[in-house]
Amino acid sequence: MKMIFFKGTPESRYWGIAGQLSSDLLKDEFDKVVERLAAMEAILADTHDYESLDKIISSYKYQNFEKMQELKKSVYMELAGQLIYRVSE
Repeated sequence: MKMIFFKGTPESRYWGIAGQLSSDLLKDEFDKVVERLAAMEAILADTHDYESLDKIISSYKYQNFEKMQELKKSVYMELAGQLIYRVSE
């Protein structure tokens, strides 16, 4: 399996790696992301009601656009690293 890790954006690198993996492995990794998202929602719900979460998150993304873009790149790289680690096991 030939993989190119250092070309393109973090998002394109992630999807390039993901496109070469088995669907079972991708489903397992996606489940981990959903579980993490659910935990983050639960943490936010401790201080806000569930109905307000989408509005709070949208407002935060808008007010912190550049920070969110950098964080998004970082998360894509983290997820790509996790995929590479799983393949190497």
